[in-house]
Amino acid sequence: MKQTIDQLVSKWNIKAVIFDLDGTMIDNNAYHLAAWRQYLTDLGINITEEEYRKNINGRTNKDAIEYIYRRTMTKEEAMVYALEKEAVYRRIYQPFIQPVEGLTGLLKLLEEKNIPMGIATSGIQVNINFMFEHIPVRKFFSAVINSEHITHGKPHPEIFLKTAEALHVSPGSCLVFEDAAVGVEAAKAAGMNVVALTTTQTEAELAEADLIIKDFSDLIHL
Repeated sequence: MKQTIDQLVSKWNIKAVIFDLDGTMIDNNAYHLAAWRQYLTDLGINITEEEYRKNINGRTNKDAIEYIYRRTMTKEEAMVYALEKEAVYRRIYQPFIQPVEGLTGLLKLLEEKNIPMGIATSGIQVNINFMFEHIPVRKFFSAVINSEHITHGKPHPEIFLKTAEALHVSPGSCLVFEDAAVGVEAAKAAGMNVVALTTTQTEAELAEADLIIKDFSDLIHL
């Protein structure tokens, strides 16, 4: 049964909204996978889509790099590899970047309701800047928390708890939008309501979410 954002805000007594970025605000995970595959070709490593979805999607670059190389690294060491891969991602995605359907309309509706908004992303600042350069939505967000601000990546709840703190709202009053199962798990562990988008994973994989939608237009029009 479809529900509008007004109904969700009222039903769950929402005081702030937190968005994941990759796969949630922009439908880019196919390009991340393509970038990983291109980056890893020279290493003689192949990665399947299933492996990507299970072990990389939604996680920090450090966690992803450690999984790829099968060893523990410092943040600084992992970032050397991550920056190389992310440069590939931005190059191949730039001609295609666009917001997930309904995103801008939803942000405007939330702004009209004076509901503060934040971003909680496992990504890195250069990729966040890349999105803001091509999709002018920076003005809507009063907090942007990324992997550099946390010690534990999703599915640990730290990133969502820090974002709620930055928004000056209790975790239980936050609504999270996510596309990854690990993100849904993290948000639920933080005590938040979660709406999952099926941009990256299936409804079955996202079953822990409170509501599952195709894109943000589902929340604007019944």
